[in-house]
Formats: sequence, C-alpha cells, structure tokens
Amino acid sequence: MPLTPKRPQWRRRPQPPGGSSPENAAGTEYPVAGPVHKDQGSVVQASLYREGRRVSTPDSLAETYRELHEYPDGMAWIGLHRPSEAELLSLAAEFDLHELAVEDAMEAHQRPKLERYGDTLFVVLRAARYLDAQEEVDFGELHVFVGKDFLITVRHGAAPDLSAVRRRMEENPELLALGPEAVLYAILDSVVDGYAPVVTGVQNDIDEIETEVFGGDPAVSRRIYELSREMVEFQRATRPLVGMLHGLMAGFAKYGTDEELQRYLRDVADHVTHTSERVDGFRQALSDILTVNATLVTQQQNAEMRALAEAGFEQNEEIKKISSWAAILFAPTLVGTIYGMNFENMPELGWGFGYPFALALMGLVCTSLYFIFKRRDWL
Repeated sequence: MPLTPKRPQWRRRPQPPGGSSPENAAGTEYPVAGPVHKDQGSVVQASLYREGRRVSTPDSLAETYRELHEYPDGMAWIGLHRPSEAELLSLAAEFDLHELAVEDAMEAHQRPKLERYGDTLFVVLRAARYLDAQEEVDFGELHVFVGKDFLITVRHGAAPDLSAVRRRMEENPELLALGPEAVLYAILDSVVDGYAPVVTGVQNDIDEIETEVFGGDPAVSRRIYELSREMVEFQRATRPLVGMLHGLMAGFAKYGTDEELQRYLRDVADHVTHTSERVDGFRQALSDILTVNATLVTQQQNAEMRALAEAGFEQNEEIKKISSWAAILFAPTLVGTIYGMNFENMPELGWGFGYPFALALMGLVCTSLYFIFKRRDWL
C-alpha cells in the first residue's frame, strides 16, 4: 500500500532538556498512534537497555518512547510481528524512519537488501526453516531498522525466532553494550545459522532422490522439480546476503565499527558464503539429477518399445507359421471337398487311376507349398 501525500512529515521528537517528558518539548504535537499494548499481538517485546542490561520492559510503544527519552544513553529494542499501519507510522514519526523503508516494511515480500537512510540502516532478510514432514522450506521475512539508540524488527512469518537472539544477547552484556549494531549482527548470525538445518535437510532429500532415480521410481521427477523450485527461493534468500555483508564490512572504517563486531561480522560472512556455495551446488546437482532421470526414463521407454517390437515380431512369426500350415492343409481339403460331392457327371469318377491321382495331386501341392514357405522362412 503506497504512502499517501497526506501523511505527516516524520521527524524524531527533539530530546527534551533535563530528561523531561516529550510532551513538554516546546508545546509541539507529533503524529503518534495511540498506545499499542503487547496483548494486541503485534508488539512481541519492547525493552530498554543501558550498558548492556535491561532496565525496562514497557507495555506500549508510547511508553517505550517516553522511557527512551528518560534514558538518553539507553537503547530501545522493539520487536513486532505483522504490525499494523498505525504502529509503523508511529515508529516512523518517533524515530524518523524513511517513508520508503516504512512502505517496504508494510508491504513485505521484499528481496534481501541493505540500505542507509541518513543515520538509519534498513535491512531486509529472508529467514528459512526446514519442514521435514512436508519436505519443504518455509521462508519468513524480517525487516530491521537500526539507529543510534534503537533497533526495530518487523517480522513477517514464523521464522526467525528472535526471542533466542534476545536471550543470548542479554546473557552477554559486554556485547549488547556495543549498541544496536551488535544486535543487528546477532540477528544476522541467527538467520544464517538457521540456514544450516535447511542445508542438511535438502542434502538428505537429494541423497534419497538419487536412490529413487536409480531405483526407477516414476514419482521422482515431481519431487526433483519441487525441490528445485525450493532451491531457487533459497538461493534468492542467501545470495544477496554475501554482497550485503561485504557492504557492511566495507563501512567498518567509515562508521568506526568496534573490532569485536568486525570479527563477528566476518565470521557471519564466511558462513553466508559457505551456505550460498552449498545452495548453488544443490541447484546444479538437482539439474544433473533431472538430466540423468530423463535419460533413464528415455532408456526405459526405449527398452519397453524394444520389448513390444520383439513381441510383435515373435507374434508375426507365429502368424506366418500358422498361415503356412493352413495353406498347406487347404490344398488337400479343397480337392477332397470337390470330389466328395459325388455327382454322376463329374470327370474321372469312373477312371481307375482317379483315386491314386487325387492323392498324388494332394501330396504334390502340399509338398510344393511346404518348400515355398520354407524357402521364405515362414516355417
């Protein structure tokens, strides 16, 4: 849904002097949605952190904004699942999010990408999980807004499970104290680690498919096609990450990234590169398997056609033999039938050699037909 021109200009509320509430800042009003509580199902969790430790868990976005202004050195980590337009507009107004990034987060179905809008980094990720029962790869979409003192995640789909990322970061306050960038790298690491079970599951499927192909299973072609289609989607999710991570690494010096985070990101980049190469290998393997399967199916069809041709040839040979013996037996039957009519005026009826002549004629005709059919390999 495109953003309409009537929407207000989004700008972050100025920091009130002395940590006073934003409502008293020069009497200015800002476009903020009403309180959004966690029981509405969109805000999964909103927490405030100082020096790597959680100091508050507000119940609404409005309360999160207020408490963040009370802690100028704090960081807000807001997690949402399929948020409403009003919630995203509220976040955009509070944190000065670019309208194009907000529009992408509303619409979802975006390709993985990394973009900077001023001091805000916008990242789109495609998480994946393997469903063993259905032999399918389930993809989820994650949008991440990263600012100087905030990190917002907008999740579309079941994957990834960011609660595990939050627990891991809270158990490592030194890393969490490095700020929103550290949380972003932890999310990247979680998404990339989630690819490993998918790679394992797909590898098992390919091994089973190879067995089925050489076992002559007729349903394997459909399975190859469906898995190939899954790998196309998987490749679209993983391949852009390589360039995205290298783009982040290229900005280490410019943005003064902490050395620990640099090592962290390089490790994630290595895993992404390895996964991307594995996915490329899967696509090539499935393409080769499909070619082999088509060749085997063609060979099987040719063998069946050859067997049918051989059966037809054998049947023709039998027909030839039957026809030959039928023709041989037809000659004496014809002679015997004619002279068996016993009319008084028939020739040779009173002839003394008529009977031996008839037998000799039958024998001569049968013998002649036998040698004729034998010469033509009908007998």
